[in-house]
Order: sequence, then C-alpha cells, then structure tokens
Amino acid sequence: MKKRGMRPVSEPQIREAVANFNFTGRLKDCRPFGSGHINDTYLLTFEMGDLGDRRVILQRMNREIFLKPVEVMENIAGVTAHLREKILENGGDPERETLNMIPAKDGKACYADSKGEYWRAYKFITDARCYDRVERPEDFYEAAVAFGNFQRLLADYPADTLHETIQGFHDTRARLEAFKQAVAQDIYGRAASAAREIEFILAHEETAGVLGELQEKGQLPLRVTHNDTKLNNILIDNTTRKGICVIDLDTVMPGLAVNDFGDAIRFGASTAAEDEKDLSRVSCSMELFEIYVKGFLRGCAGSLTQKEVELLPMGAKVMTYESGMRFLTDYLQGDHYFKIHRKEHNLDRARTQLKLVEDMEAKREIMEEIAGRYGNL
Repeated sequence: MKKRGMRPVSEPQIREAVANFNFTGRLKDCRPFGSGHINDTYLLTFEMGDLGDRRVILQRMNREIFLKPVEVMENIAGVTAHLREKILENGGDPERETLNMIPAKDGKACYADSKGEYWRAYKFITDARCYDRVERPEDFYEAAVAFGNFQRLLADYPADTLHETIQGFHDTRARLEAFKQAVAQDIYGRAASAAREIEFILAHEETAGVLGELQEKGQLPLRVTHNDTKLNNILIDNTTRKGICVIDLDTVMPGLAVNDFGDAIRFGASTAAEDEKDLSRVSCSMELFEIYVKGFLRGCAGSLTQKEVELLPMGAKVMTYESGMRFLTDYLQGDHYFKIHRKEHNLDRARTQLKLVEDMEAKREIMEEIAGRYGNL
C-alpha cells in the first residue's frame, strides 16, 4: 500500500522519538529496516558497555491508514500481554515468541511527537527472519502452525473488547457495495477494459454474504484475528527453521478465524505471483493447501469449532474473491490505495485473484476432503 500523505521522516524527528523512549545505552546506529509499505521502520543499535550491543525496532505509525493509533496500541498491548502469560504457562520463551513493547518515558505504549506523528518501539528478536515468499514447503507449514497457535493462545481472549482498527476491513458485503459504486461511477473510464472481471464478481455476488450471514446466525464465533496472515508476518528461527513469533499486529481485531486462514491460502498457496499476467500459470496448489491445513489445525489444537474447520475452504474462496474485488475497485478508482509499479497493475492483480476463485471452485470437493481429514488434529 502507498504511504498516502505520509511526510518524509526527518533526522530531528527520529532523534526526538529516540529521546522519548525508555532505551538504554549509547545509540551507535540507526537505519531503515524491513520491506513494509505502511509504517516507517528503523533498526536501532545501542552500545551497552560490557553487555554488548542491543537492538530495538522503532516505528512511525501510518496515520493515513490507522486513524486511531492509540486504539491500535491498546489492542496490541492487551493481546501481547495475554500471549506472554500463555507462553509462560506453557514453558515457552515470551522474549522470542511474542512481540515485546518498549514503553515511552511517560509509560504509554506510543509517543506522539511535536508534529503529531505517533511512534512505538519493540525489542528486536534476534537470530530469526521473515520470508517474503515460500522458499520451502516446510516454511509454509511453520507459518501455518504459528498462525494456528496464535488462534489457540487467544481463544479465550474476549474479542469484542478489541477496537476495530480499520472499519469494515473484512466486511465483504460492504466491499461489494463499494465495488458496485465504483463500476457505476467509472470515474476514469476503465470499466470497459475490465468488463469480464466485473461480470465475474457480480455473478458471484452470493459469495460476499456467506460468512457474514453465518456469523449473524451464531454459527461462526467472533475471534481475535490477525487479518494479515502472509508468510512474511511470521518470524522463523535461523537455526531450527521453526516459526516462533507472529508479528505486525496492527490489524489485530475482532474477526473470523476462517478469514485469517483464507488470506494465507490466497497468497501463499497460489502457483504464481499475485500480479502474474499469464493466467495459465495461476492455480491453487493442493499440495500447499494441504500443508497449510495440516499446520494450521495442528497449531489450533482443537480450538476451532467443527463448523469453522468445515468452512476453511470457503474462507479461502471468500478472501480471494474479496481481494480480487478490492484490487479491481482500486483500479476503477484510479489506483489510490494499493501501490502500483505499472499501468493496469491492479487489474492484473484482480485477474489472478479471480482466476484463483475459479480454480478453487473446481477443486472444492478436494479442498473440503482435505479440511475434513485434518479436522481432528
């Protein structure tokens, strides 16, 4: 996503932020870190005498996307405290298995600088890294276990106490109405070039309401969800190659577990890049789907209901449909939301997602059989 309206960070701003957190030691290095497109992230290294160096993460939060940064941090503080307690109960290492916030000097979870920008800090987790794409099937499995474990540890957290940090983020029915409006307005005269895709989305209109209707009927429980379950939001240990920590908790809020599962599948189980132009290369790998189902349900360890397990394939379809619709909406509205690198980039992205939906429909029985096979893990 674009850093919409975000002003460049100045050195005085960084120095002001550093000075207002409870850091110890002498700052010896500060450099941009990571490949994220939303927040501005820096890796700070502090020299601590005989104790050696200590690294921390400092981030300027993107207020164009997160309109209420204090609420974002309240969510993160509550969830990480709960995770820390559960990890300790299980004999784990909370310093490596969850994010650990470093408070500002006033004791708050974030610091508002003199320009009205919000900053936060975390302890840096050493000897681990993120992967932007699946290099080995084992890594996809480890990510699945980690996100499933995230669900398990937070199963008793009162999801309704969390703030909705992005209003209607996975309200697929609302996304459909916004899409219809974009088609009707056709501000940039692009609807004709996407006629086939528009027709596909409208022909699958019932997909938008499936999960929401089941939730309203009480058949799908509201849970704490991550809402950005890509592989690169899992830290994988350099030595063991095990998934150890779920990161990027900005979109943690009330939601559906099947949506978290589905978002991981539509991104990680595709046989092609998200913006692949050659649609003949795009399909949902049943090998990767099965690997992720197995890992996710093993991590959940029985914390999902039978109905949720049955609906994992539907979660994949709905999230893929929603993503395709969002890409196409942005294309019709002039590419204001998602970052693009070429003309019709968002149209290409929409086409891959809709091709995946079509492929998932063809493989529905296989996907349902796989989910059922691992449902008792």
